[in-house]
Amino acid sequence: MSRPPELKRCPWPGNPLAIAYHDKEWGVPVKDDRVLFEFLILEGAQAGLSWDTILAKRENYRKAFDGFDFAKVARYDSRKKKTLLRNAGIVRNRAKIDATIVNARCLIALRKEFGSFSRYLWRFVDGKPLQGRRKRRGDVPASTQVSDALSKDLKKRGFKFVGSTIMYAFMQAVGMVNDHQMSCFRYGKLSK
Repeated sequence: MSRPPELKRCPWPGNPLAIAYHDKEWGVPVKDDRVLFEFLILEGAQAGLSWDTILAKRENYRKAFDGFDFAKVARYDSRKKKTLLRNAGIVRNRAKIDATIVNARCLIALRKEFGSFSRYLWRFVDGKPLQGRRKRRGDVPASTQVSDALSKDLKKRGFKFVGSTIMYAFMQAVGMVNDHQMSCFRYGKLSK
């Protein structure tokens, strides 16, 4: 029996966890506030590290941060912070843990103004994913004018670990931009 042909995908996923993430999640438009919060936190946690490291710790993050229930995370106190700093299953960086709690509180305030985190975010791309039309990995920018604007606005609202490069990676993850290479089997599915 012959093997099915190998799917043509973007070059960056190099292990089974990354391949599954690429094939099922990366670039799929997300409108759920809890999932958007999860990606906001994971992308911030990734700063200075590899995405593979964060993917490997993702389930630990979900457990440590109450399934990314931002209402619960917003109520974390100093005792909970100490527990998180001892949790070897997550990135034990005080600034990143503090940012998670601050961002949960900021997200709640933002929802009061816009009705949802999703509604706030998606207005930066007029409600539909931007189409990257990338031919090579080198064609993908680290940031754009849109990620610059989003970063600036989030910082003004008190969010942490939301620099333009982090926000562009976030936009890619949650489908605000389709940066699959045009030759990747996911590009066509997500460009419709």
